[in-house]
Amino acid sequence: MPEDETRRTPPDPLLRVIDNLARFHREHEKYYAQAPLRQAAELQARSRALKSLADRWSEAEAGGRSEAEAEADGRTPAIGFAGAEDLNAPGLVAESGILFMEGEGEPAELRRLRRDVGTIAEDTGQSGAWLAGAMEEAWEIAGSLAAHPALADLLGERHRIIADDWQSAGLQTLVARLLRRALDLLARVDFAPAALRADLAGERDAPRYLYAASELLDRAADLMAESAMLVHGNERRWRVFRARVRALRSEHG
Repeated sequence: MPEDETRRTPPDPLLRVIDNLARFHREHEKYYAQAPLRQAAELQARSRALKSLADRWSEAEAGGRSEAEAEADGRTPAIGFAGAEDLNAPGLVAESGILFMEGEGEPAELRRLRRDVGTIAEDTGQSGAWLAGAMEEAWEIAGSLAAHPALADLLGERHRIIADDWQSAGLQTLVARLLRRALDLLARVDFAPAALRADLAGERDAPRYLYAASELLDRAADLMAESAMLVHGNERRWRVFRARVRALRSEHG
């Protein structure tokens, strides 16, 4: 290779490091272009469950059925383990498993819903913090590549990858905040049947909290999908960048 070209091209040890980063970070991003979409779908399902309960509790007559159903005869007696007519939303038991029963407390499936949302919040918050730190370091490394003219025309691509990942990290951090606030709102509701009936007979605060929490879950799901789209958009940029790095390594022999 001519001496002037040698000065323009990064040394092979540096190219090996860059190639390694491009290869494995690209593979890593393939996962994070898909996983948030699955989590977004899960959050949407949980949000629908909360809305279904809120819809039911907005119209149900405390201790009985909805206002329309209350006019009919033959109500189910309030015996232990019987389904609570006034609290269970039509179709929700089969979809989510959430079943309010006479003489019981908060349904186990509802506790699981809250626990699962908490787990997603914790995982997403940790992923966002890690990715933000990684992009801080990646930004400095990318800046050092400006010393090598052979890579100059790809620096825009590399910095765009970092910028999109950094934005994804910020979205993940915001998702975690939204989910934790949704859990704070749900914690204000006593899901024991007796407490819910007292609320239905009074101010009906429970449905309002459920609607608000579900809206936060919806927004979190939207942002998770947006995060996945940002990462997915980097696929071609990684491919082009690595192809150039491998070509330069071949020139080194």
